[in-house]
Amino acid sequence: MFDLKYIRAHPDRIREAIRAKRENADLDRILALDAQRRAHLVEVEQLKAERNRASQEIGQRKAAGEDAAAAIAEMKQVSERIKALDARVREVDEQLGCLLAWVPNVPHPSVPEGDESANQLVRRWGEVREGEELRDHLTLGEELGILDFGAASRLSGHGWATFVGLGARLQRALIDFMIDRHVAAGYREVRIPYAVREESLFGCGQLPKLREDMYAITDEDLFLIPTAEVPLTNFYREEELQLEDLPLQLVAYSPCWRREAGSYGKETRGLMRLHQFDKVEMVKLVTPESSYDELESLTRDAEGVLQALELPYRVMLLATGDLSFAAAKCYDIELWAPGEGRWLEVSSCSNFEAFQARRCNLRYRDEARKLRHVHSLNGSGVALPRLTIALLEHHQTRSGSVRIPEPLRPYLGGIAELTPAAEG
Repeated sequence: MFDLKYIRAHPDRIREAIRAKRENADLDRILALDAQRRAHLVEVEQLKAERNRASQEIGQRKAAGEDAAAAIAEMKQVSERIKALDARVREVDEQLGCLLAWVPNVPHPSVPEGDESANQLVRRWGEVREGEELRDHLTLGEELGILDFGAASRLSGHGWATFVGLGARLQRALIDFMIDRHVAAGYREVRIPYAVREESLFGCGQLPKLREDMYAITDEDLFLIPTAEVPLTNFYREEELQLEDLPLQLVAYSPCWRREAGSYGKETRGLMRLHQFDKVEMVKLVTPESSYDELESLTRDAEGVLQALELPYRVMLLATGDLSFAAAKCYDIELWAPGEGRWLEVSSCSNFEAFQARRCNLRYRDEARKLRHVHSLNGSGVALPRLTIALLEHHQTRSGSVRIPEPLRPYLGGIAELTPAAEG
């Protein structure tokens, strides 16, 4: 979120960000209200000076035994005008607050211009499986006895999943494997609440834009989290950090809830798009000078999970039109799912610069003891549904079993293979 001083000084940059991100923020209205507000404040100061002059004049006339009625009447009119202007400034401030909440972050200069088709391939890792008759994850899940969509549908309807037996154990193993890996890399594990207040979602830029995708807890100012990014980023909100505290690296597992209200017509088959799913999330709070190096490091941390699981992937630099509302730059990491025959996004690694920090009031003292906003970053490390799709489809064998990569086996009690006959 940008303050009015910055917007006033860089209107063209903000206007271009709104256009490039395909947002609908009303910059002209913001600038007009800002001009009104400043004009009102100037008039208020002038009137207060006039009121002070009138007060002195009244005192002098009373001391001299003169009639001060005219000056008193004048001062009363001035006071009424000041009161009206103060009320108008409050109204304008409220309008500006609503409008400013819809102004997106400015893309970094390295971000390509355009829609999803302008996303740029950064690198690829691993060999994809193509040209084979391969089962998809739905077929494999049924044959292995690890997925039960019928039970999920009876319980909750469409868009939910149930893992059973070794399927449930596999999810738990993947979570523990990823958490252990990130903790070993220097992240601090946090067990977080799965419901947060509205201001936490606003702080991350999820609200007001994505309200229709949120699961609200009725009669309470709480929402089920769409990602652990929200409580992790807000963990230090309103606190004053010290330079020696940075970088802060946090990691958490959480279930995530999304209504997917805007997903009509999109692929929702199987585990592709769920209302509730599991995810391991990484968040960094860093100095502005280091944030783009930290973005590269964060992305490598997410990639390391996929390399350890021997899953081919690619890293894409998102174009302006595919960039989220709050991000300045983002890499999507996509796994190849051979049974689906396409790439599936499993992690978005983003630098928000100071955008979220301004909304959360996340600040630190630099070497000169000056208060500055931190830069915040986050990335999935990684999301489980599409990771599970790729793991099952890529590591399937001709016999119908699924090979378990070696680093994951200790988390499954040494199991090296899921077979159709296996029982959890």
